Amino acid sequence: MRETLSDEERALLHSELHRLQIEHRDLDAAIAALEQLGAVDQLQVQRLKKRKLQLKDRLIVLQDRLTPDIIA
Repeated sequence: MRETLSDEERALLHSELHRLQIEHRDLDAAIAALEQLGAVDQLQVQRLKKRKLQLKDRLIVLQDRLTPDIIA
């Protein structure tokens, strides 16, 4: 069973979710821009992709916490 979130906790989670979505989108754009340049530092691209995956995992956790349980 999930914990019940207060309005303040829910607002904080939404705020963090929004911030992480922006960062995830910005990383996606940065990776695409670096890859379009051709001769890029593959280590840098790899690090950006790893950070992007970490953000995606955190986004999933936050979305899960914000989604109410559905009792079947």
